[in-house]
Amino acid sequence: MITLSDDPRLNLARGALGSVRIVHDPTLPPRVLRVVDAEGNEFFAKHHSERDRYIRELHAYLTWGANLIGHVPRVVGRQDRTCTLLLTAVPGVRVDSVAPGSPEEEQAHYEAGRVLGKLHHATSVARTGAVGTELAQRLRNWTARANRAGLISTVERDRLSHHADVLANTLMDSAVCHLDYQPRNWILGDVFGLCDFEHMRRDARIRDFARLEFRRWQAAPNLRTAFFAGYGRPPNDTEQRLLESFGAIEAVTALVRGHEQDDLALTTHGRTVLARLP
Repeated sequence: MITLSDDPRLNLARGALGSVRIVHDPTLPPRVLRVVDAEGNEFFAKHHSERDRYIRELHAYLTWGANLIGHVPRVVGRQDRTCTLLLTAVPGVRVDSVAPGSPEEEQAHYEAGRVLGKLHHATSVARTGAVGTELAQRLRNWTARANRAGLISTVERDRLSHHADVLANTLMDSAVCHLDYQPRNWILGDVFGLCDFEHMRRDARIRDFARLEFRRWQAAPNLRTAFFAGYGRPPNDTEQRLLESFGAIEAVTALVRGHEQDDLALTTHGRTVLARLP
């Protein structure tokens, strides 16, 4: 068990900032620590247990963050040995704490679309086959895991296999994608902010809409409309069909992870999305 005296997050914060005060925030995951320096400035210290995620997030902030200046935290400290980052805080409130159905929620989705559009526009590469091939293999791997665990029927396995074939045979735009783009990682304030870049990489551009499509927009289509008004345009018919195949990845990963983590909510989400797939 890590105590505060040997906590790499606190040690990094003290080394970079001097005297700091810990702010206890129950909404944060256990690996993130919120601290305030002597001048009242807020920071977040984040420890990664997986080195590849640490490297990916560090790379994202240092490289692709340049396309989102003002919207993302800055790295003010790092310790590669312990996979720990110290980041500035973007002022505001997390959008998942905003009242559902409120004007603020709709505005947040508009801003989320606008900011993601900036990232995609700056990094997009048109119609490449490599992305689809990789995603098809990923879907097949997850399907095999679900099948071995007895989580899917033969009919469901065949449906997932069909969507893998769709992905493998579709040319699609790639872009640098956040890949966990949802309200818990958005900050609503004077400037719209983003956080949590540990999944960020080049991927199919449309895939960045999948979590919103299958976790939020089905129940609140006005938020979808607001998002794409900010983004600049909605998906065309081909892109919308492609989004359904990304839903297959969403469904089967939720099923497997829900089973492995004994997470009933995640398993239920996977079942719901899988049942909705054509």
